[in-house]
Amino acid sequence: MSAADPLDGLADIDAANVVRCARTLLRRPLLRLGGPDGELLPLVYRHRVVLGEMFTALLGYRLVVERKFARLYKAGPGEDSTRGVQELAPRGYAYVALTMAALTGTGRQVLLSRLVSDVRAAAVEAGMQVVDTIADRRALTAALRHLVSLGVLTETEGTVGSASQDAPAEALITIETDLLGQLLAGPVADAQDAGHLVALAARTAPRRVDFQVRRRLVETPVVLYADLAEDEREWLLRNQRRESYLLERCFGLYTETRLEGILAADPEEYLSDVMFPGTSTVARIGLLALPDLLGANPGEEPEESEVDSAGRRPVTAEKVREVCERLVADYPAAWSRQAAEDLDGIVTEVLALLVHMGLAVAGGERWWLSPAAARWWPEPDGDPEREIAEPQPEPEVPGWSLFDEEGGA
Repeated sequence: MSAADPLDGLADIDAANVVRCARTLLRRPLLRLGGPDGELLPLVYRHRVVLGEMFTALLGYRLVVERKFARLYKAGPGEDSTRGVQELAPRGYAYVALTMAALTGTGRQVLLSRLVSDVRAAAVEAGMQVVDTIADRRALTAALRHLVSLGVLTETEGTVGSASQDAPAEALITIETDLLGQLLAGPVADAQDAGHLVALAARTAPRRVDFQVRRRLVETPVVLYADLAEDEREWLLRNQRRESYLLERCFGLYTETRLEGILAADPEEYLSDVMFPGTSTVARIGLLALPDLLGANPGEEPEESEVDSAGRRPVTAEKVREVCERLVADYPAAWSRQAAEDLDGIVTEVLALLVHMGLAVAGGERWWLSPAAARWWPEPDGDPEREIAEPQPEPEVPGWSLFDEEGGA
């Protein structure tokens, strides 16, 4: 396999299938029969050797492929708190880990009541305070549902949703032990504590700067030079053209090189877990707010006193609220009812979206907007207040017709 082109030597149709499988695995690192995109698993199995070599050579990821599942071991998000499962709060994540610990000593099937009891016993053993409240039961239920969505748990009879009730109904749960053993990306036996386990999951081979940079290009929407280490920045500047070719050739991503960094976009939007621009109220308000938040015309350089070392411009939550309030008031029919009733919530979600997209960084009481956000500078088709309606033709005056009755009124 050529490092310059991992697909070199493959027929066009085989190369296209490998790219399709690679994109699917990036989107769904745990692929299983019966799950989302599970129909692609036979194709992944057929090309497992090429896929494994490509992920290892380009990203340093390990790929395990069996007949019933495929698991891509990607680097963990580390300290990035924006890439988690939306349905899981921190306590829900804790219950996922505790449930996995409890399941390791269980057989193929278990009653829901027994599983809940074992999970709470594991929580007490780990020093976690357990209280039988609605919030705690909902967190545990969210963890169980997440494991069901991954295929680790199967609701043979009943449902895990009853665990959130005061008197939960009994349910029979089947455990897919093969999938359970593939969940954790880090070696538990080598970890000294939880933080060390996260670090081990994200580790790479020594001196592999290319792994670090390519992972960021593939996994994040925007990569700024200022956010890279010095050796990573120098490597990317030297290899921009080749990396753009590899990303398009192997993963179907198209890159845009800007003064402040690189954006990797998926034209099919399959690899994007968050759409921006998008059709939701939050996405549209966030897009239309950019000109006022950036405070300059596209391409116009801001004053040095207003930006940080990466060229980011500061903005306060009050400023974001002011812009959002004006947009909601100017076009009340364009947004959902939530925008008018919960403006503070919209402001929070707009800021969270910009951070999630890599277009803003939270810092104390201010957020710092990346100059790369100007790439999405909205260009309206026209000013709604000044649009002139097209003249309508005057109605025709009815006249005499051959079909009129002679002498008719």
